[in-house]
Amino acid sequence: MENLSKTELLYDGNEKQIYATQDPDKVIIRYKDVTTAYKNIKRARFEGIGAYNNKISAMLFEELGKEGIDNHFIRLVSDTEQLCRKIVWINIVVVVHNWFAGSLARRLNIAEGVKCPNVIVDFRYNSDELDDPLINDDQAVALGLASYEELKFIDATSRKINEILLKRFSDAGIKLVDFKIEFGRTADGQIILSDELSPDRCRLWDAETGKKLDKDRFRQDLGYIVDGYKEVYERLKK
Repeated sequence: MENLSKTELLYDGNEKQIYATQDPDKVIIRYKDVTTAYKNIKRARFEGIGAYNNKISAMLFEELGKEGIDNHFIRLVSDTEQLCRKIVWINIVVVVHNWFAGSLARRLNIAEGVKCPNVIVDFRYNSDELDDPLINDDQAVALGLASYEELKFIDATSRKINEILLKRFSDAGIKLVDFKIEFGRTADGQIILSDELSPDRCRLWDAETGKKLDKDRFRQDLGYIVDGYKEVYERLKK
């Protein structure tokens, strides 16, 4: 096993840091004990939340890899760090919806918690300045974000990821209401799943009670935020 360590800090975000390593094609991602919402307007520190985000993401990336979904995860480095393949971000956020909730419910005036009759996949332009607007394929191509063929691949891969994760969470007694994912290009141009898969990026509700186990606990001041993330981790681990 390679003995790689952090060198130069490449990116210092609200909730994660990315470090270079001795291998130019590999990075170490460190998850912070920080949670933000509403474009960093709301921000707080919760001890232990970074470790849960890191370990949940690692667990799900590993399982997706076994199911043929190529992604950036290589291995855990510590409770809060993971070694990953270095990618160049594609500035598209893919949002997959299985139930109406959050902005989708508000936008379409449908009560939160109603099951979508079909899987809804949204593409958003990853731009804080523009508040991540919805974009279609033609707009994404016009912006030079990806080709039509690449967008078709991203859509199909996102739907396959959803099928795998729906079953994984269902087995743990959790509804995967919706989730956000991102993709990136490796040095040889391959498009792979990247970023993270955690309660920071997913809406996760207890299948029986509807109890929220994700970042909405922070957004909506429901309290016991770390406990919710811990519960997700323990259920998935079993």
